[in-house]
Amino acid sequence: MAKGKKYSDAIKRFDREHQHAADEGIELVKRLATAKFDETVELVVRLGVDPRKADQMVRGTVALPSGTGTNVRVAVFATGAAAEAAREAGADHVGSDDLAAQVEGGMYDFDVAIATPDMMPVVGRLGRALGPRGLMPNPKTGTVTTDVAKAVAEFKGGKVEYRTDRYGNVHVPIGKVSFEAPAIYANFAAVLDELQRAKPASAKGRYLKRISVSSTMGPGINIDANRLRPDEPAA
Repeated sequence: MAKGKKYSDAIKRFDREHQHAADEGIELVKRLATAKFDETVELVVRLGVDPRKADQMVRGTVALPSGTGTNVRVAVFATGAAAEAAREAGADHVGSDDLAAQVEGGMYDFDVAIATPDMMPVVGRLGRALGPRGLMPNPKTGTVTTDVAKAVAEFKGGKVEYRTDRYGNVHVPIGKVSFEAPAIYANFAAVLDELQRAKPASAKGRYLKRISVSSTMGPGINIDANRLRPDEPAA
């Protein structure tokens, strides 16, 4: 896909092959962001796993201490008291069969889907619609739960899901360009710590194979896996 003039100008302003310390890489992302909107800062990590093997699929959630800077839209499949609790917690869409019918009709106006366990037979019928979009509720990510109010609050407050794609990459938004650099770094560190914690026992060799950060419209900045902390000098 063709890149714009601003992107072309940005890649001339730094060494694309250089491995940056995490904090300086984040500062560089902020400097290179020139779009007229508040760009999202994204972290991409290539993991040394084979996602085709079930025991090497890395998936879960992580709470970003600085939040995401975006309004996370949450849909909750629940009935009765759980549905009311979800509404009070700020869920954007709440329902059961009626909400399922809306989704089947093409309504995907949400970023996270949460369900109570008793609603999974209903939600299960939406697998072909929700699965490819990464929206299918799953107990491993805390999106199948009896405490929907807590889950809504957590996702609204900065909890995000992560999972390896078919190439072993994990993509996670870690804030906005308008954030102060330390706030972005705090989110960066939280994600890296979580990925390290989630390392499969069967994964062999180098685990953090490649790390990069970028803004929505900006180029990727390579991060040195040996310089993830601000006080780590270049080797």
